[in-house]
Amino acid sequence: MRSKILKAIGLAAGVTITAMSATHSAESMLTVPDCPQPRLTGPAPEEFLSRKNPIGSAELNLAAAEALYAGPRGKIGCATCHGAKGDGKGAMSDHFSPPPRNFTCAKTLNGIPDGQLFWIIRFGSPGTAMPPHRELSDHQIWQLVAYLRKLAR
Repeated sequence: MRSKILKAIGLAAGVTITAMSATHSAESMLTVPDCPQPRLTGPAPEEFLSRKNPIGSAELNLAAAEALYAGPRGKIGCATCHGAKGDGKGAMSDHFSPPPRNFTCAKTLNGIPDGQLFWIIRFGSPGTAMPPHRELSDHQIWQLVAYLRKLAR
């Protein structure tokens, strides 16, 4: 009799622990940020990859960079997909696979050289929804690269 009671208690405890683990896992899956994100874009050509941003944080015109990131009124800007905060959760983000890059993730962004970011903005990212932005000047792209670095935490 005692062994049956102990087995029942053990079974109930096991079910409770399993249910708690499943709930915890489900909650974790919902709240885990997309950080770090895997890199899907191949490396930029060496002529771009080795470039360093000539715009330092002291030279960064933050208002101009934020305006570039937000995009012209009534047009698509970076924030449309990457989110106003840079978290990858813009108004269009649910339409893409893979999802837009989360620029607030320092673990991801710090591993990407300046020249790689410049190249991706200029030429897009094959295999993703990131389009090329050939209409931007080099200076504007470097401003965006500096701004993205400011978004990373």
